[in-house]
Amino acid sequence: MSSVGIVLVSHSDLLANGLRDLVRELVGDAVPLAAAGGTDDGGLGTSYDRVLAAIGEADRGAGVAVIPDIGSSVLTMRTVEEDRPRDDVVLVDAPFVEGAVSAAVTAASGADLATVVAAGEEARRTAKF
Repeated sequence: MSSVGIVLVSHSDLLANGLRDLVRELVGDAVPLAAAGGTDDGGLGTSYDRVLAAIGEADRGAGVAVIPDIGSSVLTMRTVEEDRPRDDVVLVDAPFVEGAVSAAVTAASGADLATVVAAGEEARRTAKF
């Protein structure tokens, strides 16, 4: 059984990869995780090509949830969606860290794409204390 994949899109390569590492510690290899951080030349920003490659890396046939950090990461993903529309790749409106953790834990349970997306979005309403 393939799991829903998760792509983490950030302006920072360090942030995207750090969050991917944190999530991997929590769910192991049960969920395909990919990070798309920074620009092609290593600077701050987002890269269309990195986002596209990360979607391909995380796609195992059960769909992909894309969780962005701020601003242009959302715009970059929206451009990818416009250029290459797919019903099984969903941009998730969720807090970056909490949404990624919640979505990945849910994906690890074998949930479908809609349930994984809902779990990521629900993280926005979960109190920390």
